[in-house]
Amino acid sequence: MTLFSTTGVRRWLKGMMLKHMHRMITCREFEEFVLRYLEGELSDRQRSVFEWHLRLCRECREYLAAYKRTLEITTAVMAPPNAPVLDEVPEDLIKAILEARKH
Repeated sequence: MTLFSTTGVRRWLKGMMLKHMHRMITCREFEEFVLRYLEGELSDRQRSVFEWHLRLCRECREYLAAYKRTLEITTAVMAPPNAPVLDEVPEDLIKAILEARKH
């Protein structure tokens, strides 16, 4: 049995790399910039640092993909009543959200 798991070692190495790389952001800082990134509100330098973090961090790539998907679903659900619903949004999810909006 090893003292550290492979995942733990990778996470530690990534943390050290992000912490000590010049002008790199942490995963927590990454989360703070996601919406501004998607809305095109970051400066060129901020966008560059954000995208560099994306290249290095699988977890943040997955987080960004989930965040984008959440925005797509929210937009579809909050659309005007006569707007078409995306085929890929599960019907039970739509019903649950509409029911929750009543309360």
